[in-house]
Amino acid sequence: MKAATLGLVALLSSACAGPIAASPEARTARYLASIRGRTAFEEVFVREMPKGGELHTHLSGAVYAESYLRWAAEDGLCARRSPPSIVQPPCDAARDVTGPAIALDVPLYRALVDGLSMRNHSPAMGIGHDRFFDTFGRFEVTRVRYGDMLAEVVSRLARQNTRYVEVMQSLGVGGANRVGHAAGWSDDLAAMSVRVPESAVAAVVADARGRMDAQEARMREVLRCGQPGEDPGCGVTLRYLVQMIRTVPREEVFAQAVAAAAIIEADPRAVGLNLVAPEDDPVAVRDYRDHMRIIDHVTRHGARVNVALHAGELTPSLVAPEVTDDHIRLAVEVAGARRIGHGTDIAWERDARGTLAMMAARGVAVEHCLTSADVILGVRGAAHPWALYHDAGVPQVICADDEGVARSDLSREYLRAVQDFAPGWTGLKALARNALSHSFLPGPSLWERGAINAACRAEAPGAERPGAACAAWLATSERAREQWRLEGALRRFEAMW
Repeated sequence: MKAATLGLVALLSSACAGPIAASPEARTARYLASIRGRTAFEEVFVREMPKGGELHTHLSGAVYAESYLRWAAEDGLCARRSPPSIVQPPCDAARDVTGPAIALDVPLYRALVDGLSMRNHSPAMGIGHDRFFDTFGRFEVTRVRYGDMLAEVVSRLARQNTRYVEVMQSLGVGGANRVGHAAGWSDDLAAMSVRVPESAVAAVVADARGRMDAQEARMREVLRCGQPGEDPGCGVTLRYLVQMIRTVPREEVFAQAVAAAAIIEADPRAVGLNLVAPEDDPVAVRDYRDHMRIIDHVTRHGARVNVALHAGELTPSLVAPEVTDDHIRLAVEVAGARRIGHGTDIAWERDARGTLAMMAARGVAVEHCLTSADVILGVRGAAHPWALYHDAGVPQVICADDEGVARSDLSREYLRAVQDFAPGWTGLKALARNALSHSFLPGPSLWERGAINAACRAEAPGAERPGAACAAWLATSERAREQWRLEGALRRFEAMW
């Protein structure tokens, strides 16, 4: 009896020792698996989880409608009833509301929030493509509010344990379009380069840098950076992607590309360029190949400045089927893109497997914006190409795209990934790490062949005070420093379970 009792105690002790002896990563993985399907628990988990970075967010679309309406009331702008929008004064008494009355007219306020976002849109209403893109013509703010917009973006990310962001913003587009219009179009891109005056580009660059200075100063003021009780957003590393608009004449897109590259070379805060606006727009469809040629020419196939491109944000029902044949391939093969935004139509590419293999071989990441794919294109769940990219070995990143318009945020994008694709904890960690590994920060990566760089391998990942050799090496790389910070956050998060 005594021997049997001792045996039972030994058995129970060994059973209990398993979870205690398990690594923090294994315990975290086990906890995530235990809450599978319990949405409220999953929501808390992904919100608290360190997410590395946000690589695909548009400044104007990231701001919530409620903020635009508050600023409109404070700045004397006009809230228009039909279509629901914010416009510059003078206001029309019969159509507009101004000042505090914007919030007091509750039916109008509700209609404005819906009209400036996808709120109250449902799949039963069909795809939300037109409604989504129509919202961007309904925002109006004074230029001073760009800093408030940045403050909202970084503060929200910090509250979700995300400490790096590349914000897409149209820096210098208006001035570049005027330069391009004056230059006119030629199929000879070398001749186009001669037509774009350096002095005009320099003026666009100076204006863009001045704008960044002013809006960041305002952002720091709003967040109370450097003061007691500063907002956590002050700790977010902010960089810019200079976005170009593809729905204008080709000569204007060319000048935008020249200006974007010059801005990036002149200011380290700007780390890459992107091409935005609806990919199915008739001008964007007609000129797509020329746009890829332009980017290839101006950026020297991505060797001069970093290139990320929206490509494949389409379905065969949205455009003629042949339009989906090769947009992703051309973005990588011709334009030299290192990241693809959306890539939703990959299954309909003429050589999908070849495009996927090329992306995997070149380390080209895909930025998944899951809510956008759902509300804009009606692509969700099993219809989404997540598994195609995963199985092909293409690096994947989770992004929010236009969280204010989509009424989402980065945590909810991770939640959709958890619920729709069940990547598990190791998969989620890979997604968070990918956001920094495939960022456009300068310097070598902390990771080499799946292991931490030799200079830091003997240290506890993310340690606050690494040894001298590791600290010296981290000092040489902005990318590695952000990755090291993420590893410390992941280590603390795993210790919770």
